[in-house]
Order: sequence, then structure tokens, then C-alpha cells
Amino acid sequence: MNRDEIIEKLFSAQDTEYRELLIRLLAGVPADCVIGVRTPVLKDMAKDLCKTQDITWFLDSLPHRYFEENQLHAFIVSRIKDMHSCLSRTEEFLPYIDNWATCDQFSPSVFSRNRDLLLSRIPEWLSSGRTYTVRFGIDMLMRHFLDDRFDPSQAEMVAALQDDEYYVNMASAWYFATALAKQYDSVIGFLTENRLSGWVHNKSIQKAIESRRITEEQKTFLKTLRK
Repeated sequence: MNRDEIIEKLFSAQDTEYRELLIRLLAGVPADCVIGVRTPVLKDMAKDLCKTQDITWFLDSLPHRYFEENQLHAFIVSRIKDMHSCLSRTEEFLPYIDNWATCDQFSPSVFSRNRDLLLSRIPEWLSSGRTYTVRFGIDMLMRHFLDDRFDPSQAEMVAALQDDEYYVNMASAWYFATALAKQYDSVIGFLTENRLSGWVHNKSIQKAIESRRITEEQKTFLKTLRK
């Protein structure tokens, strides 16, 4: 299958109502770059492509035009089983991610089995200055390092981010809200000591209060910390 055939297959799976929704949700992505294909269809297509042929040529064809091509790219890379190959392809792709949906749905499964190597790359992503590379780095800390591999230095990295970008700040807030649910005693100091920006501070509290994993006693205390 070549690129023309992939694009033809994507358009054959187009859902026009879903396309209109995506156009509204994907700020910054031009409307003519959105086809309107639902995520399960794209994941099945990525799975089939990986099974039936060498898809290296597609991964080498950055930048892509369509949002759905980027989604396919993310889902294909996420299926790579060799850590070094997957990490290399990840770092090739990160500069081309231009929206929150591709960023948030890009989650290579092999990372969970190679967290030392993953962690070694995250500081560079966080310092990249690229909105969605930074967001991806925060997301990887949230997905892989808030349980048995948690260390307060990881939260320090997120707290140190000074960024005006909404999508970075929202990711930071989600990180701290999730950290409060999983590592409350270790991260509550970031709020009591006012170590986060005002927006991230308040949004972290809001999201934590909405969580079922936060106790009522903790929620009551968090409410007193609102700025």
C-alpha cells in the first residue's frame, strides 16, 4: 500500500459529522487537513498496516499533511516492540505533533518495560520549547512514574516548567492532580508552598477535587489552598 492508497482508505472511512467535531476541537489544525476518521478505525488500520507490510516508508515520510496520517503514525510507532527503535521513531515524530489529540493518544507500549531509558529522555523533551513535545514528556511522567517508580525529583521537573502555553499548563495540572491521588504526601507541598503558577495551582486543585481517588478530608483541605 502506498500513500495514495492510504489516503483513499482514510477518505473511504470518513465520518462527516465527526469531522466537524474534530475541526472544533483541534485548535490550530487547518480544517482542510482533517478528514474525519474515528480513532478505533485508525487503530485497526495501523494494526493491519504493521501486519501486512514494511511500513518504514510511511514513518520516513514526515511531515504528513492530514491529522489522520499523524494519528496513524502515532499508532504505528506505539506498536514497535524494540525499545531503541521505538524511542528513535518517537523522537523523529515529536517535532511534527501539532495538536493535543495526537500527543495524548501517542503512548508506545514498550515504554512500560524500559522505564529507565524512557526517564533518561524526558528532561530533554521538557526543555525542548516545543509545546507538544513538552506535553508528551509530562504525559510520560504521569503514565509511567506516579506509582512504584515515583520520585519527587520528577514532580520538581514539572513544577519548574514556566510556560504560557495552555496545553503545557493543562498537562502540568493533570500531572499534579493525578500525583495528589497517587502520591499525596509527597506532592502536597508543591501547593502549600505555592511552588506552581497560579493557573496550574488552581487547576490542579480543581481536577483533584473532581477525582474519586481523593478523600473527602483531602478535598476539604485542598479547597483552602485555592488562590
